Amino acid sequence: MTRITAYIGIGSNLDNPLQHAISAIRDIAALTDTRLTAYSRWYQSAPSGPAGQPDYINGVAAISTGLTPLELLSALRKIEDRHGRVRGERWGARTLDLDILLYGNISIASSSLQIPHPRLAERNFVLYPLADLTPDLVLPNGKTLAELLANVPSDGIVPLSPGD
Repeated sequence: MTRITAYIGIGSNLDNPLQHAISAIRDIAALTDTRLTAYSRWYQSAPSGPAGQPDYINGVAAISTGLTPLELLSALRKIEDRHGRVRGERWGARTLDLDILLYGNISIASSSLQIPHPRLAERNFVLYPLADLTPDLVLPNGKTLAELLANVPSDGIVPLSPGD
């Protein structure tokens, strides 16, 4: 079976966000026909959604998977649900948010899934952890990760030190 390298964005800002993020790494590693290959350091960032939310903890996991994009999406949603994710206000506070950022070199635009993630290029809290894993990454549209990083601010995002 063909295996694909995929990158999963991980975010949390409720109920001990760092613990949710760390637990999500274990849950992703346990997915059927999937192997965790690496994960970034953790970053703290201001919320990009509605005001009044706590800061987020964000990171990125790299996996090798035999799951299709929709199977992977379904599995990630089940992990979010087990972490108490409530789907309410768009970009609102959440216990866990898992997004498929990239799935190989494939582009998908459907009503249920968009890959690359549609806001990947504008989110420093995704781009910096992604650069931890694969600084020479080239996206399906030919843009490099370095080009995307040059166009997002570095303020508002702070790498966490081990033990934080």
